[in-house]
Amino acid sequence: MHTPTLALLKAAMGPSAPLLLFFLLSWPGPLQGQQHHLVEYMERRLAALEERLAQCQDQSSRHAAELRDFKNKMLPLLEVAEKERETLRTEADSISGRVDRLEREVDYLETQNPALPCVELDEKVTGGPGTKGKGRRNEKYDMVTDCSYTISQVRSMKILKRFGGSAGLWTKDPLGPAEKIYVLDGTQNDTAFVFPRLRDFTLTMAARKASRIRVPFPWVGTGQLVYGGFLYYARRPPGGAGGGGELENTLQLIKFHLANRTVVDSSVFPAERLIPPYGLTVDTYIDLAADEEGLWAVYATREDDRHLCLAKLDPQTLDTEQQWDTPCPRENAEAAFVICGTLYVVYNTRPASRARIQCSFDASGTLTPERAALSYFPRRYGAHASLRYNPRERQLYAWDDGYQIVYKLEMKKKEEEV
Repeated sequence: MHTPTLALLKAAMGPSAPLLLFFLLSWPGPLQGQQHHLVEYMERRLAALEERLAQCQDQSSRHAAELRDFKNKMLPLLEVAEKERETLRTEADSISGRVDRLEREVDYLETQNPALPCVELDEKVTGGPGTKGKGRRNEKYDMVTDCSYTISQVRSMKILKRFGGSAGLWTKDPLGPAEKIYVLDGTQNDTAFVFPRLRDFTLTMAARKASRIRVPFPWVGTGQLVYGGFLYYARRPPGGAGGGGELENTLQLIKFHLANRTVVDSSVFPAERLIPPYGLTVDTYIDLAADEEGLWAVYATREDDRHLCLAKLDPQTLDTEQQWDTPCPRENAEAAFVICGTLYVVYNTRPASRARIQCSFDASGTLTPERAALSYFPRRYGAHASLRYNPRERQLYAWDDGYQIVYKLEMKKKEEEV
């Protein structure tokens, strides 16, 4: 047997190779011929294996060389891309700064040159709808407090979270616990959420922290109000809302005791043929509001389907103490609130754009529309389903497309230049 072949066999067989070779060499003659062919076969297989290993090594060397060449080509390109990215980032920061400055300038211009009030010329000259007399209707309101403030500017906003659907209301009781939050989701519902404090409301699983209060009759719209431990809201009485009876287009006001969970009083609102007061919030027929003077209601009727009406309510009996026909149009109105006896109406567009206070009506006659500051809300393009003023905090609690927002107000005396 050839020496190279013996060496390969020894390497392949390991420590037992000498014994195996001795056994093969001592085999009879015919078997030694078969052994010779077996060894030749193994030599050919080993040669083929060595050839394949050499090819694999060549391919690995070639691939490594190609990878080095690709790396050498890509490194300069990566450096160029990194420099371009830094340049684009610098330009983006510069553009962002310019946009911020432009928005601040626009805010300043809007403050210095607010939108024209929504009062028609012929109403200014003739006195408008407010000239009609019906008992105590349209008489000047006698203030019961020394409140004499008006809005100078809507200063800032804070978006707390998103809870519930696109329409709803969240508020605090201006006469109750300062921390407790009330949330009424939807325009036709019968369950209110009560959170012990604002921090609990902002949690991810906020509903678990809330207690639920179920009212006996579902509310209509987003005009509810929490005031003095009571929930005031409107409901459709039996026979209303298309029933064709004498209660057609009327609403019933409910006074619900939140602690005892009982209805303590109710009254049919003394206005016929009610229509939604806000052209952009069609589910609300009566919008209740509270300020330093007490309880108010914003509504509209078919008698004058172009303008809003305002009523002063007795929070104890729900009786209507006084009513006014305001010059504020219904068209494009989305919400309203009352501060120191002055109604402020918020307008928007469809689709929703930037909200603005564009009409005001002072029931006491102290603040004229020409002297009222008609300002824009901070930058947010949404639709207010409700706005609730808290006279204790001088803040607005807004429901904007399902987002709960707090607006801080800057106030001035009504007698000052605004």
